[in-house]
This record gives sequence, structure tokens and C-alpha cells, in this order.
Amino acid sequence: MAKTLSMVEARKKLTSLPEEFARKEELDAVAITRRGKPVLAVMPWELYESIIETLDVMGDEELTSVLRESIAQYKRGETISWEKAKEDLDL
Repeated sequence: MAKTLSMVEARKKLTSLPEEFARKEELDAVAITRRGKPVLAVMPWELYESIIETLDVMGDEELTSVLRESIAQYKRGETISWEKAKEDLDL
């Protein structure tokens, strides 16, 4: 759920936003508005990194294809146990 702050409110609250994100797990972004229209988004760094990583994967046709096939295999029940995976990797 995104919270909305005006530019003036955002200036006052910017330094306290990290703590607010930590306290409110449902808060994923803050929309900063100017004259009532969103102009910026502020989000936790981890969310930003996950969005960038997702865009990188989705922008790579080969990775996207591998991901789709992996999901299909999972849905078909074609999985192996963690113990078997560790054994296969000699961990």
C-alpha cells in the first residue's frame, strides 16, 4: 500500500521514513506529490533492488524462458528435495 505525501510533508518526514517502513510492513512505497500529482516514489532499498532484479530477468528472454519452465516443472511436481540437491552439489 502506498502512502501519499506532499512535497512539503515529504521534506519534513524524509529522515523518519526508513523507520516508518520498518514499523509498517504493509507500507511498500510513498508517493510524493507536487500540486496534487505524483512526481516521485520513495521505497525501501530492498524493494528497489528486487524491482531492478525482476526487470533484468524479464528483459532477458533466455532467463525468462528458464524461469517459466522452472515454474511449469514445479506445478507438475517435478521437484527434488533439498537433501538431494545438496547431495548432488556435494555440499
